[in-house]
Amino acid sequence: MNWAQFAEAAPELARLAEERFEKTGLILLGSVCADGMPRISPVEPLIVDGELMLGMMWQSKKALDLLRDPRCLVHNTIANKDGTDGEIKLRGRAVDMQDAAKRERYGDELFKKIDWRPSEPYHLFAIDIESVAFVRSAAEGQDFKMWRPGESVRESTRQWTGSGYSD
Repeated sequence: MNWAQFAEAAPELARLAEERFEKTGLILLGSVCADGMPRISPVEPLIVDGELMLGMMWQSKKALDLLRDPRCLVHNTIANKDGTDGEIKLRGRAVDMQDAAKRERYGDELFKKIDWRPSEPYHLFAIDIESVAFVRSAAEGQDFKMWRPGESVRESTRQWTGSGYSD
């Protein structure tokens, strides 16, 4: 499922994600290394024509990870330890974007945003979204929102009891 389809199915969750992506202009990308270990890498996300796109340097380790195993996690960057800004946890699969017109559009939009355009060769991936979660902490507990394709957004709150969270 692309970003536009996700945003149509879960507009509030998509808005929360976009706000967090825009706040720092970075996400943390979780990928799987060749030896099976996880890798975390900063990446600049860009939503172009209804696709969440991630551009990467040619032959970078994270790009090679995704070409070998497309499973990935997109997580917004966190600037404080209290959790009140909230965390987006998007699971999906990276799709190698080779379409020349889409690559051109990505370059155009990136140039508008940061006054820089990638030159070939570079890697470009669109994220096929499998689930999205949002978690926000507060003094009294944690709020959760969870979405998967074909389902409505599920919401719950866990209260802090002083010795842990209640379920």
